[in-house]
Amino acid sequence: MTSATLQQSAVRNFGRKRIMAFAMPAVIAAYFVYIFVAFDIAGLSERVNVSNAATLVSDVYSYKTHVTQDNRDGTVKIAIEGERKGAYPQGTGPDWVTFAEQTVIDLGGGHVVTFGDRVTYDVPGYGTISAQPGAGGVNAMFPPGDMPDYISTSKNRLMVVTDAGRFTVTRNRTEVFKYTLGWELFFFTLDSPYHGMGPAALVSAAFSGEAGAIWSDFWTNRMWRHSEVAWAIVETILMAFLGTFGAAIIALPLGFLAAKNFTPLGGLRFAARRVFDFLRGVDGLIWTIILSRAFGPGPLTGALAILLTDTGSFGKMFSEALENVDEKQIEGVASTGAKPLQRYRFGVIPQITPVLLSQILYYFESNTRSATIIGAITGGGIGLFLTQAIITQKDWEEVTYYIVLIVLMVMAMDTLSGWLRRKLIKSDEGGH
Repeated sequence: MTSATLQQSAVRNFGRKRIMAFAMPAVIAAYFVYIFVAFDIAGLSERVNVSNAATLVSDVYSYKTHVTQDNRDGTVKIAIEGERKGAYPQGTGPDWVTFAEQTVIDLGGGHVVTFGDRVTYDVPGYGTISAQPGAGGVNAMFPPGDMPDYISTSKNRLMVVTDAGRFTVTRNRTEVFKYTLGWELFFFTLDSPYHGMGPAALVSAAFSGEAGAIWSDFWTNRMWRHSEVAWAIVETILMAFLGTFGAAIIALPLGFLAAKNFTPLGGLRFAARRVFDFLRGVDGLIWTIILSRAFGPGPLTGALAILLTDTGSFGKMFSEALENVDEKQIEGVASTGAKPLQRYRFGVIPQITPVLLSQILYYFESNTRSATIIGAITGGGIGLFLTQAIITQKDWEEVTYYIVLIVLMVMAMDTLSGWLRRKLIKSDEGGH
């Protein structure tokens, strides 16, 4: 090759590299422009509802007490999160509600709501809002001047949302929502004798022989359902365990069929590999939907969905590990007169055990997270509780509680998986 030819080749190579240097950033920039247009990023600000976001965030770290008046008979009811399980006995309530001829609700900071035939809301800096609910709608009266943005009104509904709380009037009902920091009734419900006790009083009662009763009241809490939630966590882990280790048990012998150094028949290897491709090619959620239609909802359906997906993944990994085993070790075992099964047991399995254990434990940890979503579809585990709490759209502190438990569960499984991986693999390598 002449120097001129080499020079021309170098010029072409530099030219291609120069084009690529400009083309790649241009392609990436065009892709981001496409995303900006296709996903309507510019319209995101118009779709964002800051008020709803603020309400959601406040629901996470606080609870709301509903004070409700039936406008037809004047009955007043008070309940935590509006649930019957969190209802105060008739005529009782928190200290910021005063029962008299008219029920007075002090929301703090000068915000005062008064129930009666005509309901009023004294808003500091604005004045008194009054409303007369009846068959003809809600006849509301406001202080003179411009109406603030936090007031919305129509013929049949009045709503006032301030930092102190929310005030709503319809023809049949007047309701006040007051947010308070914390997760009320998390430990004990209103009907428990231990509700409202401080830590010192609880410790004293426990040492006085009431420890069992205290634990029972907490564990059987009807609002937070701690015992049911604990079992749901166990159910989720069991789904992941059965699915992962069941898949490993099935995939190991099938892995021998897909390994070329153990199965000389190409057709058999091809069939085994295609089965693995099919099983892992269908996502676990799709298997969950299919199996739930076939076998009905339940945690076992979720475990089977994990088993099918992981059988495909494990089969591929195990077959590849088997194809890389050291033949000399197998020959050494065979020289002792070992039968084929003994060769596999003592010449093959010890070599691939570290890989098997590492992958199985990693998938077990990962499937613990997946089992949460699968449980939401199949009706089992903590995923079902989380889905139910989200659907209600009122108890977001419960959603936070379940998410915290899921994160703690995943962290615990990660720690356990790492510890077992180190112990088992180190032990296996040491013995080997």
